[in-house]
Amino acid sequence: MSTTSSRNDLIARVRSRMAADRQRIEEIAASELRLLGANLRAVVNDELRTIEGDTGAAVARTRAVLLNAWLRPLVVGLSLFLGFSGGSWGLTHWLSATIQSRIEVLATLHVRIEQGRETLAEIEDVTWGVTLREIDGERFVVLPDGTLDDPPWTVGERPALKLSSE
Repeated sequence: MSTTSSRNDLIARVRSRMAADRQRIEEIAASELRLLGANLRAVVNDELRTIEGDTGAAVARTRAVLLNAWLRPLVVGLSLFLGFSGGSWGLTHWLSATIQSRIEVLATLHVRIEQGRETLAEIEDVTWGVTLREIDGERFVVLPDGTLDDPPWTVGERPALKLSSE
């Protein structure tokens, strides 16, 4: 073997050395990429768990807000609505019953008034229109119109006779 190398030997050794270096660099790069991928997966999984936890907490807060901001006022409003509606319904029925009873009483009073007028007409027929009146402590018999030509007293433009106070 000779100790001298030719140019072709030198190129072949450099190429061989470069191929070995390139293979070693590729292996190191692949190893680093695998390590980087594992680290990225771990970071992404940690972030995913954090996001899921934050989302769960946000959903719980949203439920609490909805409960406090919507459900309770809705229940209070619905209760007030039902209370007012029920009270109005009860008041309306009470008022209608009261009005109905007063209408019935009014009809009864109209019947009684008419009966009283009929009775008064019968009395006037029986008494020929003669009535008794007391004015300022004095008693009079009021006669129908045209019974006296020159009456000594008149009550409401009708002839009258004064009774003694004894």
